[in-house]
Amino acid sequence: MGTGEQEAHERPAARGPVRRLRRAERREQILDAATRAFARTGFAATGLDDIAAEAAITRVLLYRHFESKADLYRAVLDRTCERLDQRVGADEFDDSAIPALLRAAAEDPDAFRLLFRHAVREPEFRELVEGLTAASVGIASRNLAAQLPGGPWTDWASRLVPALTIEAVIAWLDAGRPDPDTAAERISHAVHGVIHAARPSAP
Repeated sequence: MGTGEQEAHERPAARGPVRRLRRAERREQILDAATRAFARTGFAATGLDDIAAEAAITRVLLYRHFESKADLYRAVLDRTCERLDQRVGADEFDDSAIPALLRAAAEDPDAFRLLFRHAVREPEFRELVEGLTAASVGIASRNLAAQLPGGPWTDWASRLVPALTIEAVIAWLDAGRPDPDTAAERISHAVHGVIHAARPSAP
């Protein structure tokens, strides 16, 4: 079978002609489709046939890029982490990080929810999310060291600040992304409230 005949054989007939993509472009197309499908129905309920249909390709072509559904899900999560590192940074957590986090979430809300809300419920991927959470706590702890004296309440704030920020961004998405120009400032106020609460009480 020639290359053109093979591509035609693999193309879903109902979709009509599609442009032949390079391997890297096809991989990104599959990841985009998988992100949408997993966000819609979850890991367990989403089959490879669902993802192939979402990407308008065959399951055979899907297997040329990913060995299994778990392999594909992990690739979706890894790509989301890489994009967050690029947009937000991996070592700093300050007021400038919150607008960047909001922009990243608005650009790909399905991926953001998958990483921070859904993946932790999947036993196969909980370790990845727990590692991300531990790294976030470490970053918050280093950045809060200049503002707080240390001790159990500083540890409390280091754990709460990243969790609160992520939940605030997801709640903002779920609420329909209200007031995008002031959303970062509002979330920052909540974060600073945690920091203020962690400061030692006056004698």
